[in-house]
Amino acid sequence: MEPSTLEPHKAKRGEQTTLVGIAVNVGLVLVKGTAGWLGNSYALIADALESATDIVTSIFVWIGLRTASKAPDRNHHYGHGKAEPLATIVVALALVGAAILIAVQSIENIQTPHAIPKPFTLAVLAGVVIVKEVLFRRVTKVGDEVESSAVKADAWHHRSDAITSLTAFIGISIALIGGPGYESADDWAALLASAFIMYNAYHIFRPSFGEIMDETPAGNWQPELEAIALRVPQVKGIDKFRVRKTGFEYFVDLHVLVPGDLSVSEGHVIAHAVKAAIIADKPAVYDVLVHIEPV
Repeated sequence: MEPSTLEPHKAKRGEQTTLVGIAVNVGLVLVKGTAGWLGNSYALIADALESATDIVTSIFVWIGLRTASKAPDRNHHYGHGKAEPLATIVVALALVGAAILIAVQSIENIQTPHAIPKPFTLAVLAGVVIVKEVLFRRVTKVGDEVESSAVKADAWHHRSDAITSLTAFIGISIALIGGPGYESADDWAALLASAFIMYNAYHIFRPSFGEIMDETPAGNWQPELEAIALRVPQVKGIDKFRVRKTGFEYFVDLHVLVPGDLSVSEGHVIAHAVKAAIIADKPAVYDVLVHIEPV
């Protein structure tokens, strides 16, 4: 059996981080939902709803990471790595849905008179902002380390929750300071938060869609690969190259320029040497297909 297209330790770290996020969000949904209901704040209830979508999307991320870590098989020669960006796209779409739902409900509440939120809701929101920002930074760090778009998307979902809580805090503060006539300030805050959430959804969706479409990954791939290949004797340069990302790993196709008078066997040895040099120098590269081009 071939190895997975995802390094096991990377997949495991991503899964563990996602499970921690799920556990935190379960607690926050209960706290924010209860405080919003008792404190007469739709912004806080909307915040609880956003955390509830966090739970659902984090479950999808966890499933995506588990699936992406499966080894290549008869029907998936390149492994199951695409499950990871697919999970990320699910997160982005869920964020869009949550943003639309919050915006619609906010507009309805703005048009409907209601009481000013209770002051204690501010303390709840301040705590939520701190918890969510800490979680965002921790998950982002793991996502960068394991190069997972799904984990990074999960991190941005935490950041969107922090933004929702922060705007709710500002809105409720305005309502409390302004008094009668400012009751809808927290609803306007929820509406503003929906716009931030929509922006974050695009921020998450764009790179994952690019990965699904085999978009060239960011970075100086061509000069780096050429520098590595040129260290192999008889290699004169690179004619063509292709790089694509699948899950946590990269697949590389190269056309390597070599002297035209070399034998087939010599060319074969050079191709293997180039492949070995690239994989040794760039561990994230899972496989390299080398085509020998005579000059």
